[in-house]
Amino acid sequence: MGELGALKASLGNSKLYNADMAPVGASERSWNTWNITALWISMSAVLTTYTLASGLMMAGMLWWQALLTVTLGNVLVLIPMLLNAYVGVRYGIPFPVFVRASFGTSGAKVAAMARGLVACGWFGIQTWLGGLALSALMGHFWSYWPKVQGHAFIAFGLFWLLQMSIVLRGMRAIKRFETVAAPILIILLLLLFFWAIRTGQGFFEVLHHSNILVQPSSHRFWDIFWPGLAANVGYWATLSLNIPDFTRYAKSQKAQIIGQSIGLPLGMMGTSFIGIFVTAAAIGVFHQVLWNPITLIPHITQNDALLLLAMGAILLAQTSINMGANVVSPANDFSNLAPQRISFRTGGIITGVVGILMCPWLLMENAYAYIFTWLAGYGSLLGAIAGVMIADYWIWRKRNINLEDLYRENGIYPRWNTRAFVAIALAVLPILPGFYAAAHSAGGIVDHPGFFDRLYTYGWFWTFMVAGTSYLLLQWVFKSNSVNSQEDQHSEIHHRMSHE
Repeated sequence: MGELGALKASLGNSKLYNADMAPVGASERSWNTWNITALWISMSAVLTTYTLASGLMMAGMLWWQALLTVTLGNVLVLIPMLLNAYVGVRYGIPFPVFVRASFGTSGAKVAAMARGLVACGWFGIQTWLGGLALSALMGHFWSYWPKVQGHAFIAFGLFWLLQMSIVLRGMRAIKRFETVAAPILIILLLLLFFWAIRTGQGFFEVLHHSNILVQPSSHRFWDIFWPGLAANVGYWATLSLNIPDFTRYAKSQKAQIIGQSIGLPLGMMGTSFIGIFVTAAAIGVFHQVLWNPITLIPHITQNDALLLLAMGAILLAQTSINMGANVVSPANDFSNLAPQRISFRTGGIITGVVGILMCPWLLMENAYAYIFTWLAGYGSLLGAIAGVMIADYWIWRKRNINLEDLYRENGIYPRWNTRAFVAIALAVLPILPGFYAAAHSAGGIVDHPGFFDRLYTYGWFWTFMVAGTSYLLLQWVFKSNSVNSQEDQHSEIHHRMSHE
């Protein structure tokens, strides 16, 4: 049977265990460098990334400043991404199981749901945008469609059903989908880029037009840069937590490190730049700002076949990011609430339902609110969770986990690690006044910021550092090294497990 098989057999009756959350052995690990690179490219080449720089330029940044902010944010978030991904490869466990080591076997449910509910909101946003693309496509081929009452919500519902059909087929179907989607999305972006070069009278002329996109602002660059940078880190703060959900299937640490280091920064930078470039070119051609490719593409072509292919690619992009970023994690997180009753597929359906209930059409009403409130706000909370997880595993536990006890209610891990929650509170509470002020200010930026307003602009960076440091101090002051020594005795299981 092997040691991994014996471990799974011994945990069969545990309330913290089911087959979807079990450690993944070597024979089940098929994700290579290309699969992981393709995952990130397909998740980056989407509407929210394409328009990500728009909010920054509307706040007063030049095109290169906005692009630099996006790129730097994604290089920085790559650090916690790689650190947490390491655990997935080493032990073959998903995020909800990994987080039990730092938050406790019951406390992990709170941390996991904090991440899972954010993913539900993202799922709703991406589904709403995909529904708009589907509605635009239907309106092109059926002139009566825009007159149908609630046509946008009907398209939203149809797109939702399409995605649920993929969820029901499980993780392997998602992997195949992401691998196929990546090259198609790259082709669409390149076609838009070459269209912009051709119609915009050259590369530098198009970039000159981009100055029209910059809105007059009374804010200095640094007033916009720090909250913008924190928001861009927050964009993938979700995946930086649950990346073990994917890397548990990776063939090696090398595959996940190279795949992520290529796919994440280049995918985000490339898509954001094309969004800026194509929008600038459209100004010179159509004399209006068309940030969203859903509204731009019908201006470019009225050819039915080309329009169908282009809109189909956009629908593919929205489905791709939802399958990768916004279904896998909350499906596992909901399953973690009651592993014996909720499977991965059931968790995926719950994700879809909650995503609707979060009213994504309201979240996307305002570009400022999207960047400076939604992205920066939840990114701050998830930054605190990431700080605790990384400090716990890499420093406190010295990269050792007792795998079996992560699935036991009465093992060496407590049900609630109160020190983790105290550390979260110490990091998050000071920025709540700034979050409140930003949420109630025009444009998401406070005109005359005080101390707490400035603290909020550092969002993810503040909470990550404060939570991680506070957690280590609390652990060192109040806890002995007994758990660490027990983990040292059992940590070698992953070496034998990886060869089965």
